[in-house]
Amino acid sequence: MGQEIQDSHFKREAFAEFRRRLDRETALLHAWEREGRLRGKPFRLGFELEGWLVDAQGMPAPRNREFLEQVADPEVVPELALFNFEINDAPLDFRPGMFDRMHRSLLARWRRCERAARALDMQALSIGILPTVGHEHLHLGNISAMSRYHALNEQVFRQRRGQPVELHIEGRQTLDHLHHDVMLESATTSLQIHLQVASEHAVRAFNSAKMVSAATVAVGANSPFFMQHRLWEETRIPVFEQAIAVGASDYSRRVTFGVRYARDSILECFEANRLRYPVLLPDLMDAPETRLAHLRLHNGTIWRWNRPLVGFDDSGDPHYRIEHRVIAAGTSALDLVADTAFFVGLMMSLIQSPAPPEAGLPFARAHAAFYAAARYGLEARVDWLDGKRGALRELILERLLPLAGDGLVSAGLAREEARRWLDIIDGRVRSGRTGSAWQREWIGRHGEDWPGLVLAYAQQQEAGLPVHEWAI
Repeated sequence: MGQEIQDSHFKREAFAEFRRRLDRETALLHAWEREGRLRGKPFRLGFELEGWLVDAQGMPAPRNREFLEQVADPEVVPELALFNFEINDAPLDFRPGMFDRMHRSLLARWRRCERAARALDMQALSIGILPTVGHEHLHLGNISAMSRYHALNEQVFRQRRGQPVELHIEGRQTLDHLHHDVMLESATTSLQIHLQVASEHAVRAFNSAKMVSAATVAVGANSPFFMQHRLWEETRIPVFEQAIAVGASDYSRRVTFGVRYARDSILECFEANRLRYPVLLPDLMDAPETRLAHLRLHNGTIWRWNRPLVGFDDSGDPHYRIEHRVIAAGTSALDLVADTAFFVGLMMSLIQSPAPPEAGLPFARAHAAFYAAARYGLEARVDWLDGKRGALRELILERLLPLAGDGLVSAGLAREEARRWLDIIDGRVRSGRTGSAWQREWIGRHGEDWPGLVLAYAQQQEAGLPVHEWAI
């Protein structure tokens, strides 16, 4: 969904022509697979981070047009709502110091965003769901101007036959809410990690990303509240899944954990896209078929929590990426890089495992673990590869952190460098102080002062310490 489209209204003929082009481009991707064009690619790492703009009272500030002009950085771009933005960065090669480089680059760009926001009497904030955001902010008057967002709203509700979204979340409290546009999605900001993989590793990488999602969603949890309700540890998960609900079954929902592992080829996902999902944005682009423009746009309207992507490098050669979307935005640059290192380390260990890890963790158990972890965080009880069931906190400390360390070393990092980043995760898990836990603890001590929570959070974030060292 990063690409802009030409129009926000479509004729019936556009859907048929888009479908024809999608079929041809999917067939071309199959041909490239048979020819081996996507094999032998190096591992590379990229990320996107979504942010909020807030005013002096800690409320959403719908002013991203002014903000983007002020920051003047092509890697800082609009998001769905006028109070959101997104930052991107250049891909990283796997070599020693890669996470130090990621941290320097992320921190430098984030500081520029902070300065630009301050110049406009706002603050830039990285947090999953802003505690002060409410239905009074989530309306089409606050949608960004780009055509793709207006078209998305029109087409989602066309497929819903005009019926409102019925948000229902049972957590520490229960939230029921009717919504008449797609702006609920704008409340759910995240860190999106992109791992470039060769074709021969793509199935294992896609499946491994699902297996580790319970751990990463719990460790990175930073969204315990929505509309002043105490809900899940990572409330982004049910909000986003329901915000763009247009399918009646798990096979056609636009936001999903999926229904099974990939078996023989990552192309199974692109075939599922082609066959199961109605076209949302039939933008007919004047691009060579070899750019897969229609396949990539269609794939961008299906938000799997772990999403396979096709991209192109600077020389025009195609590659696969696995986009891991389960981690909330926040809480500091150190935390975000540590989250990324933890994910990459686990992925490298599982991808290179002699035995297929899928055999040790059936999909149904990975699925159940993900939703348990999103709801209960580190206290969730989950299964792991050996079939043993236990608390996620103990699993991370005893099994997953060592596994991630081995994976980072196998990727070329020095043991000391791997340990330095993973120690941030270790401190967070041992203390139980995730972003969500910090927010809940603050409210427990100070009462339901939601603007006060946002301003206190912003102060701690600006200091730059990892969240387990934040003061209450």
